[in-house]
Amino acid sequence: MSGGSGIALATPYLDTDADQLAFSLGQPPHEALAVRDLTVGGVEVQLRLLGASHQVFAGPVRETVACLPGTPGGLPDTVRTSDGWQYRFTARVQDFTPEEFSNEVAWVRRMSDTHPRALYGIFPGAQEAVTALVVDPLADGLAWRTWHTYPQSRRIVATHTRMEAR
Repeated sequence: MSGGSGIALATPYLDTDADQLAFSLGQPPHEALAVRDLTVGGVEVQLRLLGASHQVFAGPVRETVACLPGTPGGLPDTVRTSDGWQYRFTARVQDFTPEEFSNEVAWVRRMSDTHPRALYGIFPGAQEAVTALVVDPLADGLAWRTWHTYPQSRRIVATHTRMEAR
């Protein structure tokens, strides 16, 4: 794959909400709807779509943002250091008007279509229900961004992660 990879997902969109997403490090692989393996800046990366959630495995990091049984929702800003890497995760939830939401989802899809290291899924019957992941090299590591869109509430969860050598 040279550019972004948009996938029409074969699973129905479930009426979830941004507040149900939880953050976790170190989770095992969950059943994925789509996977993309890449090497970015010399680091093996696996982008995993889990429906309205994601996993990114990069070097020693196993990041999961998903509705996790037994784990309360919430996406805290996180900074950790391990195995010679500094890891920083941030997230924000934004509310939009109907027009703003449609414009933002269209931008995420266009950007993902043209990004060389992207993976995104579109749910059947809900063209504005999108989960997108992109990863970029940094001078001393890599960074990835994700978007989880919720058409029923017109909310978008955007995450940004940086993993840098220490």
